[in-house]
Amino acid sequence: MARWEPNARERLQAAALELFEERGYDRTTVGDIAARADLTERTFFRYFTDKREVLFSGTEEFEKLIVSGVASAPETMSPLDVVVAALAASSPFFETRRATARKRQALIAAHAELRERELIKFTRLAGTLVASLRERGVAEPTAALLARTGMTLFQNAYERWIEDGKKRDLAHHMHASLAELRLLTAEPASAKPRRKASSGSAGG
Repeated sequence: MARWEPNARERLQAAALELFEERGYDRTTVGDIAARADLTERTFFRYFTDKREVLFSGTEEFEKLIVSGVASAPETMSPLDVVVAALAASSPFFETRRATARKRQALIAAHAELRERELIKFTRLAGTLVASLRERGVAEPTAALLARTGMTLFQNAYERWIEDGKKRDLAHHMHASLAELRLLTAEPASAKPRRKASSGSAGG
């Protein structure tokens, strides 16, 4: 029977981030990570399929939060607001990762294989949103559009959250991104049709 190692996942994640920063992602091996965490490679592979997955742990938990958030949203809420509310509800999940979020994001930006993995993750999350919206009766094309819009808003909010010196939570930035989108897509007042002049107006 495998020996239980306390906090093994967290120790491996912390060790990996330290080594990625010290040696570089490409020069760090699974063996290096396990050794730094004072664990075996066998223990590493119990939690992660490869060193890349250390940076993407928690995707399944995030998906569950999305599904729960969409399902629990009030029936009267618009589909776009449902998507934003579901993504914003994940704020506590990300708050526990704030300390390492910037380092993680820098690593992903610097490596093509990690950017590809991030893209796959977002595609999977968008699919989860589509399926959840379909459960609420939203038509397929509309659900797909809303899911892609929601994930774009999430990415925008996540980047703002990482850089926020005031340390406001992700939910704040999700709602701020939605408000900005609505402002940018609002019909200008000058584009609204003018009222016709009454027949009794001057100059007739």
